[in-house]
Amino acid sequence: MPRGKKTQTLQEAASSELKKAFNLDSFKSGKGLSSNSKFKDQQWIPLSDAFQEITSIPGIPMGHVVLLRGHSDTGKTTALIEASISAQKRGVLPVFIITEMKWNWEHAIQMGLEVEPVVDEETGEVIDYSGNFIYVDRDSINSIEDVASFILDLLDEQKKGNLPFDLLFLWDSIGSIPCEMSLKSNKNNNEWNAGAMSTQFGNNVNQKITLSRKESSPYTNTLVCVNKVWTLKPESPMGQPKLMNKGGYAMWFDSTFVVTFGNIMSAGTSKIKAIKDSKQVEFAKRTNLQIDKNHINGITTRGKIVMTPHGFINDDPNELKDYKNAHAADWSKVLGGMDFDVVEENEEVQDISHFEKEPE
Repeated sequence: MPRGKKTQTLQEAASSELKKAFNLDSFKSGKGLSSNSKFKDQQWIPLSDAFQEITSIPGIPMGHVVLLRGHSDTGKTTALIEASISAQKRGVLPVFIITEMKWNWEHAIQMGLEVEPVVDEETGEVIDYSGNFIYVDRDSINSIEDVASFILDLLDEQKKGNLPFDLLFLWDSIGSIPCEMSLKSNKNNNEWNAGAMSTQFGNNVNQKITLSRKESSPYTNTLVCVNKVWTLKPESPMGQPKLMNKGGYAMWFDSTFVVTFGNIMSAGTSKIKAIKDSKQVEFAKRTNLQIDKNHINGITTRGKIVMTPHGFINDDPNELKDYKNAHAADWSKVLGGMDFDVVEENEEVQDISHFEKEPE
């Protein structure tokens, strides 16, 4: 049989004609799918110049889930407060969720957070703080489920028009409170806590945060979480220890931006002190900083940065000298004079031989 052009079957011919007459845009419009794919241009809540210089990142990406993780006293709270200060200046409402209870209003005010102390007129005692922010702590938030419920309630109020602001949720910290099941059983079970984080945040809160990036959303909401960590012992003699997140990895998977402060085995900080006789003032700490995950623009960097009571400064001798000169008069009140020595002390690396599983 001579080879020639293949003849279309009746079914193929009918299908071809249907495709010609079909209008995909009309189909999308009829199903309500014509205008739901556009995202807003990426905006940022800037952090300090020093943070931007070491990371090549403007700061906190709006509309995303962000993790600030690391051992204690490595710069996480400094970054969180810098974000809140920057948010206030841009009309974004900071929402502090403080469950670790290490919060210090004086420190936040010293860094530049706009806060008004509420003073008892009779005693002159500060009895509260007010300002352009929302604050809750363990007085009303006692479980992972409570944190999720609180965030969802504010998002609902925002949707109703009762809270007309972009919201910056600042949770300090994951790993500091258990789930409801752990509370009811009076046993802090890490698997239950991780499951609650996955259910409450991975399957719910985090999705609502990232949906605010859509152009159809009138507001853009951001969730920044300080994540407590622990160190996993090497799995083999030649292996390396690993930095693990408390509360499981649901938040790691959902986050688009992760900043790690300090080292794996320890904080890895260097204390910078002013010392005179037996008195000393710790005025700065040098710490490592690394962008571990960046799904916004792909930039991942690492380096050293200096944290002070007033925020981050560059790890540069001239900047450190300028900072010392600017605040030496304040330290002299404690030290009893200006003729003090500046010394640096490296932190000792902790023993991780017992860290085979997440501490209870």
